[in-house]
Amino acid sequence: MKIAAVGDNCMDVYENLGKAFPGGNPVNVAVYSVRLGGEASYTGVVGNDKYGKIMIDALNAKGVDTSHVKVLPGNTAITQVELIDGERVFGDYDEGVLAQFKLSDEDIEFLCSQDMVVTGLWGKIENDLYKIKAKGTPIAFDFANKLDDPVIEKAIYHVDYAFFASDDGDTDFIRNYMKKMHAKGPKIVTVTLGDKGSIAYDGEKFTTFGIVPCDVKDTMGAGDSYIAGFLRGILQGKELKECMHMGAANSSITLQYNGAW
Repeated sequence: MKIAAVGDNCMDVYENLGKAFPGGNPVNVAVYSVRLGGEASYTGVVGNDKYGKIMIDALNAKGVDTSHVKVLPGNTAITQVELIDGERVFGDYDEGVLAQFKLSDEDIEFLCSQDMVVTGLWGKIENDLYKIKAKGTPIAFDFANKLDDPVIEKAIYHVDYAFFASDDGDTDFIRNYMKKMHAKGPKIVTVTLGDKGSIAYDGEKFTTFGIVPCDVKDTMGAGDSYIAGFLRGILQGKELKECMHMGAANSSITLQYNGAW
């Protein structure tokens, strides 16, 4: 089973630690999918700077297929990050060559040759999702915690597995929001709730799952780890609650070290 991750990538630069870690939502999901024993590719663009080389080399070292990563003249996307008491605090973001990212017809054929396409809010492919959907390849999309972002209306109708995040816990607002999103097309809408676990809606009932306790060092990549674990369960035909358990278990691994991976 192979995941086709596509969209944004980013170097997370921790100035106060003097370190930089490769990341970005689809990139992370690809790496975590391989960590779980699956196969994954990443489709996107990097700059011809040192960070672009670090990104491609790091993905190759993790066993991710980078055959559809384009290198363009300019800077790879970077986010300035500080780590304060184990929590990420984001600073400036430079989009770099990611601003030029556009899927080609050949990219779309490549993505649809795999078992599931995974992307997210900053992936810049929301206007191409209908082409992927038309070929019958399932689509997973991470909308993060932007519950009213305009990209949602462009993307949600073509998405099979929609992921959101909220710090507010299992509230009536969240449940009503999930019902509204499910009515637009996804098979399953899932909201991760940080240390309060997760909740999923399949159109008939809500399913909840807690967390797998661990010693938290850095929350970077925890949500993406959940998505990778959850989708591996889906591709293996697992029950919804087991998919949520697989997501939580995968998150607990990532929470115990610094950086996304």
